[in-house]
Amino acid sequence: MIGAGFGTVGFAGMLGARTSGPLDPKSPHFAPKAKRVIFLFLNGGLSQVDTFDPKPMLAKHEGEPLPGPKIKTDRASGNLMKSPFTFRPRGESGLPVADIFERVGGLIDDICVIRSCYSDNGNHGPSLFLMNCGHQLPGRPSLGSWVTYGLGSENENLPGFVVLCPGYPVMGPSLWSSAFLPNPYQGAYIRNDETDPEKLVRNIRNKVISDAEQTRQLELLDRLNRSYLKRLGHQPEMESAIASMEVAYRMQMEVPDVFDINKEPEHVRERYGDSDFGKGCLMALRLAENDVRMVQVYYGNFQPWDSHDDILVHGKLARQADVPISALIEDLKERGLFEDTLLVIGSEFGRTPMIQNSGLEKIGKGRDHNVPGYTTLLAGGGVKGGTAYGATDDFGFKAVENRVHPHDLHATILHLMGLDHTRLTYRYSGRDFRLTDVGGRVIHDIIA
Repeated sequence: MIGAGFGTVGFAGMLGARTSGPLDPKSPHFAPKAKRVIFLFLNGGLSQVDTFDPKPMLAKHEGEPLPGPKIKTDRASGNLMKSPFTFRPRGESGLPVADIFERVGGLIDDICVIRSCYSDNGNHGPSLFLMNCGHQLPGRPSLGSWVTYGLGSENENLPGFVVLCPGYPVMGPSLWSSAFLPNPYQGAYIRNDETDPEKLVRNIRNKVISDAEQTRQLELLDRLNRSYLKRLGHQPEMESAIASMEVAYRMQMEVPDVFDINKEPEHVRERYGDSDFGKGCLMALRLAENDVRMVQVYYGNFQPWDSHDDILVHGKLARQADVPISALIEDLKERGLFEDTLLVIGSEFGRTPMIQNSGLEKIGKGRDHNVPGYTTLLAGGGVKGGTAYGATDDFGFKAVENRVHPHDLHATILHLMGLDHTRLTYRYSGRDFRLTDVGGRVIHDIIA
């Protein structure tokens, strides 16, 4: 019965009726600044000192040890290494941006640069979980699941939370899991390495039976499900599974159209480029237009920004990301979505200002994981553009001013969506859980 739950809302919707469901739109706690979130995740670790947090002291003291006691990092680190990239002031705000983000730099007046982020663990797994799910261990609902749990979805024919990646990042589906929240709040994973919508979402259409025959089946399943629930009463797990299947049924009608980026004019597609990340950003734009509550786009498989051996790789990655990120911002503005779409761009942690020693004899040009200080960007959705919040020390190693923990970032994202992070709770296993655990503060200084 659970696996056959297409009918209750799916068939009712075909007849013009509508029953309530877990993804129905819900009222926020207070007036929101944003209606939706797009999170561009540069998985692996974006280097703050090579992109948006320039440190002249690195050039001045290159080759010298970081002042103070020897710092223990994930791998052996050596002396200070200046950035190989050039920074210059951009926009009316004059915020400095590295030349590898040339186009994003041109839009810096629309962006808030949080330079004082810090995390708790130097390994990818725990830091990915913390940034995505608010906890270092698996088994907690993701940010997107909490957002859709709190607000529901504005489009009943699409999932409320969509995840785009050509394969899997480190830790995979656990990063967009609904965990103990009901199943409909789970992230819907879509591979964005295809442009054919029939291949993007497999089995999206029933190729075996006709629409009329499928309607007859759904009518029967609807009667069976209603009869079963009438006898048993309220069954949350079953009803959640039914709701998920109902969304899957309705997706047949809308998904092929929404994910078909070939319906965009050629000049639009060219602006995003042909990379997987570019296609993901364009899909995110189309999903935002169709009122999907949260879209998360991972840059690529595994951890592409994990530049242990050569930080010059960041140059190639950044130039590839620069084009679609800037195109997404520009198109959100052009289509009237920027003001109520919160765009988040960041990683699980940053990279050290010191060179990484790969061994006693071999010294590369890479940087290790940096947990004490890194950068996250916010734009749109009620955020003050052209501003820098917080600061790291003179060398970009540690956040020292207005420090921002992932709990604080999550609290602020929820606040911009009209949700009080202390009130957005779910009772499970005898206690009330929330995304921000027992921490989190809203960063009011960055809100317009």
